[in-house]
Amino acid sequence: MKKIIIIAATLFLITEGYSQTTLSLQESKDLAIKNNVHIKNSALEMEMAQEVKKNAFTNYFPKVSATAFAMRAMNPIIKFNMPGGNLPVYDGNPANLATATEFAYFPGLNLQLLDRATVGLLNITQPIFVGGKISNGNKLAQLGVDVKEKQQQLSLNETLLKTEQQYWQIVVLQEKEKTIAQYEALLNDVSKQVKDAFKSGLIIKNDALKVQIKQSELRTNKSKLQSGKQLAIRQFCQTIGIVYDSALVLQEDLQNIQLPNTYYTDIEAALPNRAEYQLLQQSVKAEQLQTKMKRGDYMPQLAVGAAGYSFNSYYEGTNTTTNGLVYGTVSIPISDWWGGSHAIKEHKIKEQIAENTFNDTKGLLKLQMEKAWTDVNESYRQIIMMEETVKQTDENLKVMQTSYNSGVVTLSDLLEAQALQTETADKLIEAKTQYQLAISTYLQVTGTSREVKNMR
Repeated sequence: MKKIIIIAATLFLITEGYSQTTLSLQESKDLAIKNNVHIKNSALEMEMAQEVKKNAFTNYFPKVSATAFAMRAMNPIIKFNMPGGNLPVYDGNPANLATATEFAYFPGLNLQLLDRATVGLLNITQPIFVGGKISNGNKLAQLGVDVKEKQQQLSLNETLLKTEQQYWQIVVLQEKEKTIAQYEALLNDVSKQVKDAFKSGLIIKNDALKVQIKQSELRTNKSKLQSGKQLAIRQFCQTIGIVYDSALVLQEDLQNIQLPNTYYTDIEAALPNRAEYQLLQQSVKAEQLQTKMKRGDYMPQLAVGAAGYSFNSYYEGTNTTTNGLVYGTVSIPISDWWGGSHAIKEHKIKEQIAENTFNDTKGLLKLQMEKAWTDVNESYRQIIMMEETVKQTDENLKVMQTSYNSGVVTLSDLLEAQALQTETADKLIEAKTQYQLAISTYLQVTGTSREVKNMR
């Protein structure tokens, strides 16, 4: 009695400590948006593009530079030595110019300069016109931000599609577990009937072995299904950025199937909303701006500036000289014009290539959406056909069960009917899952949210 109480208490504590996590599709997508590594990296790339844009804007402001220079020479750079002596003094009388009668003594001169010096220079330059390169550079930087924004949306769409695909893959495994459980209950019921019939001598042992073989096959398939489900859950948890939970249960099921028209979106209306379409538009604009930037390399460049300097020399004390100036510069790259025309034509060709790629890809995007819509309708037709097949196999199983109880058919016929019914039920689950996956893909390629469509 004590052992029974201990076991019961242990089971109670285990049950109390066991917590089952249930996630809906929307909750899973919210977790993916919050935790997925690709989405986080995409957000960081967006921040980098913003910094590039801010850096480009600083080119509108003056450029300020400061230079300091100090030197100490082993020997003075400037040396001057004049010996002393008597210098004739001119007294103003032209007659005495050739033969001076008066003299002044000059003691001599010895100069040694620039053995030590310091120089400070401050320069400010304001570009006035540089061929439009600053404004076009800022436009390119803004375009880079726009491109990263579209790429971020593209990464988000791909992650959400991946999340939905993995979500429905786990749902189908959950549904197949239910089908196996039903098949297992049927086999257990047949096994009980067979055992009773064998004990009564109504059937031979071979019939009992047939049921045991089916049960063994079922256990093998059940084990494979559980292993596959745990692997799928591991992958799903990594995608949405949560810790692996072996007891995770997904809330959605395959019972509520909406008609395809619920999700339909006009292709022409959906096309401009595609992130891929918008990225191609930006690539055309980028090539146009690159052409303007290249043209700016061959245009005159104007700038004004101001500079100030301070020079200190150390000869018989410290001598400081300061000065300032303002200036203007005009730079005309005359010799570059010869090759510049060809470089500009090269960029114009790149513009045309980008335009051609854009027009071609528009058609491909439309084909992609049309195919996705075809897949949705085809998947739905498969559901209709499989539902009819399931009804037939269910009815066939009922007939076989009644016939077997009446001794009209053999045990093998009954087991075959049960296996066929389970097989068609699995195929219906797979058809419904393919339909959900087709819808997810269609909504992704048309830039539409499942939640918005379900609100219709």
